[in-house]
Amino acid sequence: MHKAIIIDDNDNSRVTLAHDLQQYCPQIQIIGEANSVKTGIVAILEKKPDVVFLDIELGDGLGFDILEAISTIDFQIIFTTGLDSYGIKAIKFSALDYLLKPIDPDELVKAVSKLDKNIKKDSIKNNISLLLDNLRDIRPGNKRIALSSADKVHMVNINDIIRCESQGSYTIFFLKSKEQIVVTKNLKEYETLLEEYSFVRVHHSHLINFAYLKEYVKKEGGYAVMTDNSQVPVSFRKKNNLLDMIGDG
Repeated sequence: MHKAIIIDDNDNSRVTLAHDLQQYCPQIQIIGEANSVKTGIVAILEKKPDVVFLDIELGDGLGFDILEAISTIDFQIIFTTGLDSYGIKAIKFSALDYLLKPIDPDELVKAVSKLDKNIKKDSIKNNISLLLDNLRDIRPGNKRIALSSADKVHMVNINDIIRCESQGSYTIFFLKSKEQIVVTKNLKEYETLLEEYSFVRVHHSHLINFAYLKEYVKKEGGYAVMTDNSQVPVSFRKKNNLLDMIGDG
């Protein structure tokens, strides 16, 4: 059984979520609700929940403000938010869970089922710390991303990623340190997250960091040579985009 608090400034949203949790997620016990940053902080400190369903945009601030105000975060978080809400990309970078409003019961069940996994408190703390750092943008050009492998969550500097390679529903990250991290998400998700950081999709199975491109070999179908001397195939459909970035389009 997981003790939960719902924090949302919309009365109907709280009622609907509480109803859906009771109907579809019997392992959740709702022990409190709040409708603002101020009352949310009080509810968390008094009730000591295992999980908080946290709306991002509250009447008196952001759900992130609650996390900033609480010194010890030893509970799990599932954000609830609208499609274009501020902070969604930061949440994705931090490998935290979120639900889009109106919340689909199937997605709710899926998110709650992840709570049953044994997640160490240090991992929760690190993910929240990464989220808040990325929101503050205190390290421009030094942004980090949380990569979840089978046994741990790796906090990786984006500038240390040379390339990513698809392996079915998994993605392999190749780092400057020569470390390889196998992540349990597909390449498309990371293409969307990393495209504004000079990552370019050069093949249906390959995403490269343009900063580590050593040369592009035009013969034999075309392939990219990275600074670690790895050779990455470039598909015919993606070739012109890469050449445009190189300045040879």
